[in-house]
Amino acid sequence: MCRFLGAFILTLLITTPLQAQDNAHPAWRPVQAETLLTWIKRAPEEAIIIPPEIAMGLRLAIDSGDTKRLNRAADAGALRLLRAYHGKCCGSSLRSNWHITPTISDAALRKEIADGLIADKVDLMLRANRPDHPHYRVLTTAYMSTDDAALRALLARNLARWRSLPLPERGRYLIVNAASQTLTLWEDDRPIGSWRVIVGKKGSPTPVFTAQVSGVVLNPWWEIPSSIAAEGIGAFVRRNPSAARAKGYIYSNGRYRQMPGDNNALGRMKLVMPNRFTVFLHDTSNRELFQLDGRTLSHGCVRVDRALEFAGVLLNDADWTPTMVDEAVASNVTQTVTLPKPIPLFVAYFTAEPNGKGGVRELADIYRRDR
Repeated sequence: MCRFLGAFILTLLITTPLQAQDNAHPAWRPVQAETLLTWIKRAPEEAIIIPPEIAMGLRLAIDSGDTKRLNRAADAGALRLLRAYHGKCCGSSLRSNWHITPTISDAALRKEIADGLIADKVDLMLRANRPDHPHYRVLTTAYMSTDDAALRALLARNLARWRSLPLPERGRYLIVNAASQTLTLWEDDRPIGSWRVIVGKKGSPTPVFTAQVSGVVLNPWWEIPSSIAAEGIGAFVRRNPSAARAKGYIYSNGRYRQMPGDNNALGRMKLVMPNRFTVFLHDTSNRELFQLDGRTLSHGCVRVDRALEFAGVLLNDADWTPTMVDEAVASNVTQTVTLPKPIPLFVAYFTAEPNGKGGVRELADIYRRDR
């Protein structure tokens, strides 16, 4: 389980005989509020900063015996904690270069709280909302274990980034980490494949965003952006159209394009993943570049190593075999294969990640976003 969503609410409604009446807000009992207070006090272990007056006010409300006061204090504290768990925090310090918006509303969070109270499962409700990705757990442990101020600051930034990812509760999803220049396919909380990638240059950084991958294009045409055409391709086509056509470049209907083939800049595969940044994951004709340690070389798109292998893994759900992929590519005919179910993709930026030995490794801040 990566992130608690609607399934938990449905389970509660099925398994508990208690029901909210007339949409009335259920009252907090002192023992439930004590559970919440314990979670709020533990929040700093995950680099979640909740103002101390929240815990202090909740403590006083519990001790007062005043039901209305307890409800107000507990509701405020629970909502504050759940908002943090879902990345609804941090203001412009995160959002200025992080274009992934939390998908859960405050109204939905309030319903989570009410359902937890009705079922008397506040602890389970909070636990289920807390991020549970393996990388998040490792970074949390490292944060609690170090006294190094600089490392704690780095881990705090990256924990906040993880909390902002609206990961699916289960199933497949893709994460590109531009900082490590890797792409990972996850199934629930297990990595089932990893590939090197090339990402944007420092002057044209790959943005942080999310998209839905709905298909794979084999033997794609490259619709050349005007900014790239202006760098030299356009002049090349105009100056020497025969030589340009030999490399696959043509000018048609007011735009520059490149035909499918071995010279195509997109290689033999690209993903169908509409997004406002017009950034795509695709193959490349310059595959030797994947041997470099530093792979910040593109205009912003993400080039994938072993791209046809990667496409074959995705298309396995569409009943395509590796042989079928190879035959389709060999035909040189452009073909789009639709996935049975879209796969969420997160193009992210983590400058600290597990090192495979129980600790973490720091990555170069290639885009200077940690500042």
